[in-house]
Amino acid sequence: MRTGSVRREPLDLRLSPADKRILEAAASVSNRSVSEFVRDSAFSRAHEVLADRRTFLLSQSKWAEFQAALDAPTRDNPRMQRLLTEPGFFDDDASERRS
Repeated sequence: MRTGSVRREPLDLRLSPADKRILEAAASVSNRSVSEFVRDSAFSRAHEVLADRRTFLLSQSKWAEFQAALDAPTRDNPRMQRLLTEPGFFDDDASERRS
């Protein structure tokens, strides 16, 4: 998760005393410093947020294969069709059938 480079850039946070105590407690039970805990938690969340916004590069042949898959006609899938057409658990019709 870490880049391995020298850490030179500071990041200051303004917290309420209660928020600081929570971070200190979480860092303590994780056997890490508050700085390590906050940095690692922030990196983890940043990676989650950015995960679906990454650019994926494909070779020309893989790109053509990907486009062909998108353009291909759909396959008949009876199980999926049943799943999508039956009432959901919280729908009125479904609860009456299960009774």
